[in-house]
Amino acid sequence: MRQKCNPQMSLFTKPCSKPIARELEQISKILDETPRLMEIVYDDLVRGKKADTGREGMTAEQVLRSAILKQYRQLSYEELSFHLDDSWAFREFARLESWQHPSRSVLQENIKSLGDGTWEAIHREILGYARRKRIETGRKVRIDSTVVETDIHHPTDSTLLWDGIRAMTRWLVQGKEIKPQPGYVFCDHTRGAKKRVIIILNARKEKVREGAYRDLLAYAHRVVGYAVGAISELEGFEGETVMDMLTARDLAANLDRAVGLLRRIIDQTERRVIRGEKVPASEKIVSFFEDHSDIIVKGRRDTQYGHKVFLTGGPTCLILDCMIERGNPADSERYKHLLERQACMYGRMPLKVSADGGFASRDNLAFARGNNVRDAVFAKRRGLSVLDMAKSAWVYKALRNFRAGIEAGISTLKRAFGLDRCTWSGWKGFKQYVWSSIVSYNLLVLARINLAKA
Repeated sequence: MRQKCNPQMSLFTKPCSKPIARELEQISKILDETPRLMEIVYDDLVRGKKADTGREGMTAEQVLRSAILKQYRQLSYEELSFHLDDSWAFREFARLESWQHPSRSVLQENIKSLGDGTWEAIHREILGYARRKRIETGRKVRIDSTVVETDIHHPTDSTLLWDGIRAMTRWLVQGKEIKPQPGYVFCDHTRGAKKRVIIILNARKEKVREGAYRDLLAYAHRVVGYAVGAISELEGFEGETVMDMLTARDLAANLDRAVGLLRRIIDQTERRVIRGEKVPASEKIVSFFEDHSDIIVKGRRDTQYGHKVFLTGGPTCLILDCMIERGNPADSERYKHLLERQACMYGRMPLKVSADGGFASRDNLAFARGNNVRDAVFAKRRGLSVLDMAKSAWVYKALRNFRAGIEAGISTLKRAFGLDRCTWSGWKGFKQYVWSSIVSYNLLVLARINLAKA
């Protein structure tokens, strides 16, 4: 794998006047002026691999530019592959050679290889570019939090049990297809389980619903028993081919993880439905497939399922920092950490900080004042006086209005960059998705600033 491809343009290259092409041209210039990015991407792509063997493949630069295109235009891998074949502007931006036509699987394999730490390092380099160009200095910041949902259906006890039963049954069936056939025994209860789920959804009487739940729980217990017996056989399986042995190991790992999850789902269902207990949110599983999902309730708004994300923005609408949290921490608990991260990034605390009302507390105000923050304003006072937060009522009102501007950035991230719902799987994939969206958003903001100056 090469680190960087030849940036020389073809003699037949012609400029394009379309807005998207002009934005891509500016983003390309920003990437060219930040050469350290390619080293970061290259190091991640070749980690644990031999860089001088195998096919030449995509370069680090092509992978990064393709990933930015994907998030910038909110494309699936199939759509990205098509546009890289069909669009001259996209091919020029991705720096693809004439013979390169990356498929969906190649794009997915390469883009998913970039970890969340790599995306965060890319983000820091782009902020370095903004600082060198005096676009963003970090002296005035605004802080808010939002929720990014995971790609799950609305969770109910019955549908969670159904997800576990059908997924584990599918893996048990796949295990029987390898040669020689493993000796474990199981029964397919998916048809009966599905009938009980439909009864639960449509039942008008509590007695009927509870009876269906008891049957569904009995099916779940049986499937767990089948899986426990299959795991021991699949782990020690000696197949006819290496592929069969690897398949058996993968199925055993999937079943082992699934058994633990389904047991927790069974437990929370028995406690809530059968015994009438209230299960704390921290103990609940809300997805069989995306089990890292948290239950988030912000104020009096609807319950959301995903993760809380804290964002720090600047006057130019750039996102200066992002902090992805597990659980549902209070905003006020993260205020100090967010300011400390700004100090690490810029070597000093910001002079002016405006935060949402949820971050307000006397301790947070005292922390900001004690660390040379001149004006630390919160959107809601919560017992704090205006003159404690800012030097005058006019400054307080100006900074409070300034904070509202980050809502526009959050809205753009959610509408145009897919940050309303993460479509990548797993906790690692969630962090990769969020950071890649923020990097692409920041590049577009910088490109439009440069276009406005031109």
